[in-house]
Amino acid sequence: MTMHREPNQRNNENNKLNTKPKSRRKWMILTLVIILGLGTVIYSLANRYLIRHVEVVVADDNTAAVSSDSNTAEVNATEVNATSDDWNYSSDDMQVKIDKVQTSSGSDQITYYVADVQMTDASSLKSALADNSFGTNITENTSEIAAANNAIFAINGDYYGFRDDGVIIRNGTVYRDDPVRDAMALFSDGTMKTYNETEVSSSELLAEGATNTLSFGPILIQNGEIVSDFSSVKIDNNFGNRSIQDANPRTGIGMIAPNHYMFVVVDGRQDDSRGMTLAELADVMKGLGATEAYNLDGGGSSTMYFMGRVVNNPLGKNQERGVSDILYLKEGQ
Repeated sequence: MTMHREPNQRNNENNKLNTKPKSRRKWMILTLVIILGLGTVIYSLANRYLIRHVEVVVADDNTAAVSSDSNTAEVNATEVNATSDDWNYSSDDMQVKIDKVQTSSGSDQITYYVADVQMTDASSLKSALADNSFGTNITENTSEIAAANNAIFAINGDYYGFRDDGVIIRNGTVYRDDPVRDAMALFSDGTMKTYNETEVSSSELLAEGATNTLSFGPILIQNGEIVSDFSSVKIDNNFGNRSIQDANPRTGIGMIAPNHYMFVVVDGRQDDSRGMTLAELADVMKGLGATEAYNLDGGGSSTMYFMGRVVNNPLGKNQERGVSDILYLKEGQ
């Protein structure tokens, strides 16, 4: 017996067959759009936070060549007839004394390092850039930058390269001029000043003798007084930022008097040191006699270098995290 299909039944079956290729095309187009969208987002994030962007290559004579078979800090010490050990350095032009401090015990223990630095000439305190270049996502370990510049002592700076704003003056050169936050300036007369970038221009700073500015924060001590409120600190809005109010590894700089500075590096997020809150770091600086004090980049960046070795325990693993810049001490020019 021959079966006959009604016209409507045949049309329905044909429509179903025609619909399948169209549905596949839609899914393919949607999948392609999603892949392209994700690729764009991933590239944008990589471009912002991973890919190196060199804006300025610093003149070669700003960075000394390093001999691979000698400790440059020790060579410097010999040349200037200095004396030193693991915690002290003394010459006619500068004295550095480092103390390791531990407070409390158990889960409340804090381990931090205080470097008392006195100089006869403010030019001994300098800044250096990773890979001798200015830009974003250019990083080297603090110890690598320090060794490349014959540093006796160094700490990490403000990690300017993680942001694209702020006022960045280094060794007398303005590299970036986008005022947004509270900052700190070092001057040729050996003084340090904390200020609001939106209230003081870079030209005014240079006219006053500013040699270096660092843009991170917050200000800890200003005009001899602790800044009272650290509850709403905002550094930037970059992806992946975490709160800096809680106990964390810290790096801070404080001035006692012209050419007399205190550098504090706090270990944190490890068994023998929980880190410090901003209020605790301010209290330490006040106790040390600082009349001005400023918080620099912390967390995994917090590093203190002295005479060829890293003094503290970065990341709780004796493992440094790359940074974009340092402050350091050097004999001579």
